[in-house]
Amino acid sequence: MGFEFTDCHVHFWDPSLRGYPWLAGVPSIGGAHGPRELAAEALGCAPSRVVFVQADCDRPSSLDEVKWVESLADQGPRVAGIVAFAPMDAGRGTLEALEALASRPLVRGVRHLIQGEADPGFCLSPAFVDGVRACGGLGLTFDLCVRHHQLASAAELVRRCPGTRFILDHAGKPDLSPGALEPWRADIARMAECPNAVCKVSGLVTEAGSAALDPGRFVATIGHLLDTFGPSRLLFGSDWPVVKLASPYAAWLRMAQKLLSRLSPADLAAVFDGNAARVYRLA
Repeated sequence: MGFEFTDCHVHFWDPSLRGYPWLAGVPSIGGAHGPRELAAEALGCAPSRVVFVQADCDRPSSLDEVKWVESLADQGPRVAGIVAFAPMDAGRGTLEALEALASRPLVRGVRHLIQGEADPGFCLSPAFVDGVRACGGLGLTFDLCVRHHQLASAAELVRRCPGTRFILDHAGKPDLSPGALEPWRADIARMAECPNAVCKVSGLVTEAGSAALDPGRFVATIGHLLDTFGPSRLLFGSDWPVVKLASPYAAWLRMAQKLLSRLSPADLAAVFDGNAARVYRLA
């Protein structure tokens, strides 16, 4: 690749250790995945470090998942940060979970998945907003994983929690069908107006269906992200191993490089490394 990079969105799992019910629907990636498998599958272009993002295991096992990933941290590629699960809408339970996570040496942020909720305004309940504000109060970031129809509510959540830093996963999962980028465009622009939000260039190939390996499908999306967030607020992520449902690791990496090739060397280095180091406070 020519320079070292950080992959800020990687999952590891081992179903023999804890339950991941959602993996039953994607058997092709249902086996154990860890740093060694990532290094092997990246075909010589593995990241120098990764940010592990919680993989939606059974909720009672979420702290155990953190401890397991900590045990993998010295393998290559190196785990430099963890985004763990914590329930945002559990009142006192939220505060207890956040306090436990804040004491873990590699935990940098938390994620409570929103994408599967039927109510587009789920994340704006008073309890959820209070939980996300508590994240910021403890110095933890919050990863937003939403689908495009939930993006307007997510942008409002960001606005209501100015003391919390947000990382939007997978660019808000836009509808990549031809001519379908609205209202995603407007909602992304609204979120980008908030200085406490950044965005991951990740997960796009799994949203593209049969056009996953056609770089042209992503030109308008990437262009809009650059116009709104700018290169100082974009972070590269693979979403491995989920990305394998649509693309090999190396193919998505090369495609992301091509889509961002108009950037200066300094801006490329920021998107592929420096921004992740700053946002997730990586050593």
